Amino acid sequence: MTYTHHSKFAVWKNPSYLQSSLGIFMFFCSWGIWWSFFQRWLNTIGLNGTEVGQIYSINSLATLILMFVYGAIQDQLGIKRRLVIIISTVAALIGPFVQFIYAPMIEAGGSVRFIGAFIGSVVLSAGFMAGCSLIEALTERYSRKFNFEYGQSRAWGSFGYAIVALIAGHVFNINPLINFWMGSAFGVIMLGIYIFWIPSSQKAELKKETDPNAEPTNPSVKEMVSVLGMPTLWVLIVFMLLTNTFYTVFDQQMFPTYYTSLFPTEEIGNNTYSTLNGIQVFLESAMMGVVPIIMRKIGVRNSLLLGAFVMFARIGLCGVFHDPVMVSIVKLFHSIEVPLFILPAFRYFTLHFDTKLSATLYMVGFQIASQVGQVIFSTPLGALHDKLGDRPTFFTISAIVLVALIYGFFVIKRDNQEVGGDPFYTDRQLATMKTQTSQTTEAHAHA
Repeated sequence: MTYTHHSKFAVWKNPSYLQSSLGIFMFFCSWGIWWSFFQRWLNTIGLNGTEVGQIYSINSLATLILMFVYGAIQDQLGIKRRLVIIISTVAALIGPFVQFIYAPMIEAGGSVRFIGAFIGSVVLSAGFMAGCSLIEALTERYSRKFNFEYGQSRAWGSFGYAIVALIAGHVFNINPLINFWMGSAFGVIMLGIYIFWIPSSQKAELKKETDPNAEPTNPSVKEMVSVLGMPTLWVLIVFMLLTNTFYTVFDQQMFPTYYTSLFPTEEIGNNTYSTLNGIQVFLESAMMGVVPIIMRKIGVRNSLLLGAFVMFARIGLCGVFHDPVMVSIVKLFHSIEVPLFILPAFRYFTLHFDTKLSATLYMVGFQIASQVGQVIFSTPLGALHDKLGDRPTFFTISAIVLVALIYGFFVIKRDNQEVGGDPFYTDRQLATMKTQTSQTTEAHAHA
């Protein structure tokens, strides 16, 4: 992925940027409207912390399997949209699925609940949890093929999530099932975008890929399986397993109930959390444009480590503070943390590995690692939370992230080590290279 300094206006004339951005915007609207209150919804239908942890673990296990399948298939498909259309179809059907199948089975308890949890994990993962990574990976691939910056397009996803997060709590207080039906409405629009809007540059590229004499741009199955044999990838998997995992375990599984408990009534808590979540994700979408600048200043490796430090501080401080104002301020640190994981992680893969494998590497090294962590940590941390309460659990999670940060400092590759894909240079390095080039040119001219 080559980061170039695009004109602010040129990108608005790029149909692939517009199409990718609107598609990812609608996806995050469809997901965020119910996902931001999923844990709260499970509580309202009678599940305790341990049972919620079990639901999240089962969902993560399904997501884990589907991500590897999605990554492998998409790397074979190149820029074709078949998988994204399947994801959009699932998103369009989320409302009726939850109301008529998932909710009744979860509420039934016993073995029916487990069957429901299993069916739900496949549907929710196929459409959203694994679907998210697939849409991100495809958008990143489009950004390299059709000359726009991935961070700018991905920011529209965060923007979509922010808009629906602002209203999700208010709708939830009326009837939680409305959130899922609104998810369906956004899913229908998303489906239309991915089926009918195909810019001419994408049509030309698709035609080129079907040419039997064209050089293959997609990796072989052997190449994709070989990623699991890369020690350098496993180093990053461990780092992600002990950091990015806690986006779901802490922020989805524990924080919403903790935050709403800080208010006089549940309704006020839900409404305030909804507003806070919206503000945080608005800031996150803005930071998607700022983080590439941070990366150009401090490099890819240091940006990843900075993300882990922000996470360590944020989760720990949630255990330190107990008044709503301070906890709200701490929660807003999340808006820089998310881009500091997503954007440097993608750039790390395209820097140190073959860019043809970007979807598989992102799925395995970033997202699957996080899902494995969720399978491992969701239930025991849910049980710990039930037994010891908020503060000890938050400090435990923060300590795990600190261990990962120290580990990452020693094992994550520097930007100039083992460059197997597109090289990355900071602004200072580019300036030095420019000076050296001009000096060499002058020397040749004098000679």
